[in-house]
Amino acid sequence: MTFSIVARCPATGRHGVAVATAVPAVGSMCPFTRAGTGAVSTQSWVNPYLALDLLDATAEGRPARAALDAVLAGDASRELRQIGVVDAAGAAAAFTGADCTPWCGHEIGDGFAVQGNMLTGPEVIAAMAAAFRTSEGMPLDERLMRAMEAGDAAGGDRRGRQSASLRLQGEEAYPALDLRVDEHPQPVTELRRVLGIARLQLVPFVDGMPKRGAPPGPAPAAVTAMLALAPPDRPGGGGSGPS
Repeated sequence: MTFSIVARCPATGRHGVAVATAVPAVGSMCPFTRAGTGAVSTQSWVNPYLALDLLDATAEGRPARAALDAVLAGDASRELRQIGVVDAAGAAAAFTGADCTPWCGHEIGDGFAVQGNMLTGPEVIAAMAAAFRTSEGMPLDERLMRAMEAGDAAGGDRRGRQSASLRLQGEEAYPALDLRVDEHPQPVTELRRVLGIARLQLVPFVDGMPKRGAPPGPAPAAVTAMLALAPPDRPGGGGSGPS
């Protein structure tokens, strides 16, 4: 019911997940990240506990493949699951259960895994992996977004489109970026629009938030001044788009 990518940026060490589906609010169910640990997307018949246990296992030092095998061994319904994981070192692993709805499958690459089920065909996964590889050197949010756009253009979910999300995890316990399009006829296209605004308005705000182990400072004056404006008057706020 879903296509996704989990990845790690070799330059920054950040982890990320991007995912889209024909069900509302995919960002509330599938993507999981943890600082210094990794990123997971749990999908098909979603089991969030697999993702949480996977992050626990990778936090203890287990590599992605061993961690994934261990948590799946304890799930009696694992053949209904699909899951992708990338660990703190960038090692990736994925699993597609035999009972996932076709077309279903995954591809693992250097620092990433793409996976999907109930897709129009294998071209969705192939396009996502190719887009991620050819965007090497770009920021992680851009690479994830391009992978999602490629999968969407290749056909995506065979039922249609409804929601999409993009989540980045940096060094802090809270996410560096957590964007969600919960109900939209073109969620990946809308996610691209929201990402553009977030880069101008949200990212500077998050960059100024308190950091663990550092004394909290005053809010950056330029950011507070920008956010005091009405949304249409801020950078990136002048355009129109679907609500």
